[in-house]
Amino acid sequence: MGNTIVTFGEVIMRLSPQGNRVMKQSHEMEFFFGGTELNVASSLATMGCSVRYVSSVSEDFVGESAVSFIKSFGIDTQFITQNEHPLGLYFLEAGSSVRAGRIAYNRLNGSFANIQPGDVDWKKALKGCRYFHWTGISPGISEAAYETLKEGLKTAQEMGIYITTDPAYRSNLWKYGKRGEEILKELVSYSTLFIGGVNEINEILGTQFSSDKKGFIEACKELKQQIPSIQKVFDKIRIGITASTQQTQGRALVRDNYFETELLEVSPVIDRIGTGDAFAAGLIYGLMNFDDEKALKFANAACAIKHTIPGDINYCSAEDILELMNGSSGGRIKR
Repeated sequence: MGNTIVTFGEVIMRLSPQGNRVMKQSHEMEFFFGGTELNVASSLATMGCSVRYVSSVSEDFVGESAVSFIKSFGIDTQFITQNEHPLGLYFLEAGSSVRAGRIAYNRLNGSFANIQPGDVDWKKALKGCRYFHWTGISPGISEAAYETLKEGLKTAQEMGIYITTDPAYRSNLWKYGKRGEEILKELVSYSTLFIGGVNEINEILGTQFSSDKKGFIEACKELKQQIPSIQKVFDKIRIGITASTQQTQGRALVRDNYFETELLEVSPVIDRIGTGDAFAAGLIYGLMNFDDEKALKFANAACAIKHTIPGDINYCSAEDILELMNGSSGGRIKR
């Protein structure tokens, strides 16, 4: 087993009016490349990890630009294929104070939705891999993406690779006739580490656990009973005071041992997009370098600090995150 982290998912372009404007009042938009799994990969690469990304992009200058962007992080892109379909898009109106943000997606017929299982040589893509990370967004985009991911998970399991999942359920996906809850439960059964909380467990298992501490512990135990491959559960809690003020906290259940972090408050929030991905990346980095409790603290600090970075990706170094984790939140200028 090596030290490379492999992620699989869509590269998606985000278009957003500048300056917290709404679309109706704007004639210009800025764009960022992102995507849940790419956000995790880019954050890990920024922290100095060896990362490989598996995806499919459009066979045009937009797709070429996306791959060039990914390469700029030092990420291995040799397993990114191209096809004739356009790159997926989403539009964001950023919220502010009491006004919530809004998102509209255009991705269900994009290049990643048209990836095919035979496009990826998973044994080669997973060579030297220590962690394989996936989320519930990818199998919801298309049946082909689901089948491609399933092949990757089977291969990773056979190779003894740690498989981490953030099984996010997005009801606006899953348009190809499969029930998301059933597919996610099937795919989670290949995984070893669950990044999610009571809501995700309830969606996958069809249960109704409460979101308090007792409910979280009961939900985690039920998840491990029904899906024995899951060894650890890590959860991110985000408390929205307003769109501009957020609090973050982490909690976990590992071998029936419950622990949680302190609350971190961020105000003003610059950008909420990608904060959960920053948590996942921070957790994987933490597990590779620290014990479970310190890994959770590092993940929570990574989540909090991402709220201060525009765009989808957390550009902060491991040193920046460690400073926040260790109590340096005053924002003094570094000279």
